[in-house]
Amino acid sequence: VPVGVLAYWMLRGTSTTLPTASIVGPVLHTVSYGLAAAALATAMAVPVAVLAVRRRTRLGMLLDRVAHLAQGLPGIVIGLTLVYFALRYLPFAYQSSGLVVVAYALLFLPLALVGVRAAFMGASPKSEEAARSLGARPAKVLWRVTLPAIAPGLAASFALVFLASVTELTATLLLRPTGVETLATQFWYYTSKLAYGAAAPYAAVMLVVAGIPTFLLGRRLDAQSGLS
Repeated sequence: VPVGVLAYWMLRGTSTTLPTASIVGPVLHTVSYGLAAAALATAMAVPVAVLAVRRRTRLGMLLDRVAHLAQGLPGIVIGLTLVYFALRYLPFAYQSSGLVVVAYALLFLPLALVGVRAAFMGASPKSEEAARSLGARPAKVLWRVTLPAIAPGLAASFALVFLASVTELTATLLLRPTGVETLATQFWYYTSKLAYGAAAPYAAVMLVVAGIPTFLLGRRLDAQSGLS
């Protein structure tokens, strides 16, 4: 139904036709922000999962619970918090692309933690113990043994965060650099003016961009079901 409605507005909408020239910039911004946020959130989730699952320390459990609190916060709360923090302590970071990426990573860190925690819980610690018994340092064990073993979980976490990031709107409206638009902000701009024909192409491209990680996650789940 959503695809059919988008096709209808692109074909029958009278506001505009497909703005091929203006859609390139939002696509590049959307994809680059999503990739950077997915990489940052996944990297942040790894040490938290190590402390919470492998080491089972109090600090790890505390960080794990605190990270999940972000899932209950609206994007506008995270956005306003980062705006205040940047204006007060890091003025050079205000309205920068880096601040947008940090906001995405904080918002969707719980999604990354779900995949990374599951990967750690499913990977046997025996290989890590064997590597440590041979004299390997913890950092080397993590890099050479643990991360390759949990690579599918890391990929799933990366895809989840990317999928959520490319459709995020509220924090993006507050934090994006001046003149920078994403697919979500352009879609919001045109729909707020009731220009559905102009908004439809942005929504269609957003579906295509979000469909890539969705397809990869589906393939991963199918593979897991086949193995089980």
